[in-house]
Amino acid sequence: MQKDSQTLEARRAFGLLFTAVAVSVAVATILTEIAFLNRTPLYYYAIVWSASFGITFGAISRKFRKSITSIRRRMKDSTKWPINAKVLNGICWAAPFALIPLFPHFYQFLILLGIGLGNFSTYILMKRYSRANNHEQMIVGLISLASIPVAVGVDATLLASRQDVAVMVSRIFISIAYGIAGIYALFVSE
Repeated sequence: MQKDSQTLEARRAFGLLFTAVAVSVAVATILTEIAFLNRTPLYYYAIVWSASFGITFGAISRKFRKSITSIRRRMKDSTKWPINAKVLNGICWAAPFALIPLFPHFYQFLILLGIGLGNFSTYILMKRYSRANNHEQMIVGLISLASIPVAVGVDATLLASRQDVAVMVSRIFISIAYGIAGIYALFVSE
């Protein structure tokens, strides 16, 4: 019974985390696009992204502080995995991000790939080695991966001359993926 309540508590904690990430990314994406259209200096982007995450997480800080223990507990499960599983998971998360300096024009797709592969591999490995069924991570991973062809299509259309729009679309997909997963985790109990 305690294992079930811990599982539900962890799912809700990740639901809160994922929903906060979704809101932060969506707000920052919109404000970044406005800043781009108004030709603001580049340092504004760092301010916008920092403020977006800071305000969102600040607004939920009381609830989020209570959730940190559940998040840590679930993350500690991965420390018990075999080394090859840890390496595979690390590669899934890090490799797409490490490729960004080599392929800067494709960074919006590589970010979707990193988030997709990272979350989906974590879901599979948690299920296999920790007997956890974290559907919210599967949802983020699958939506992110499924968004790549759509994002490539947007980039290849007339919007190709508007790189800012292609980047914005990819970020919105990330926000949608985390938002759907967060809502799922908050409201579905298994």
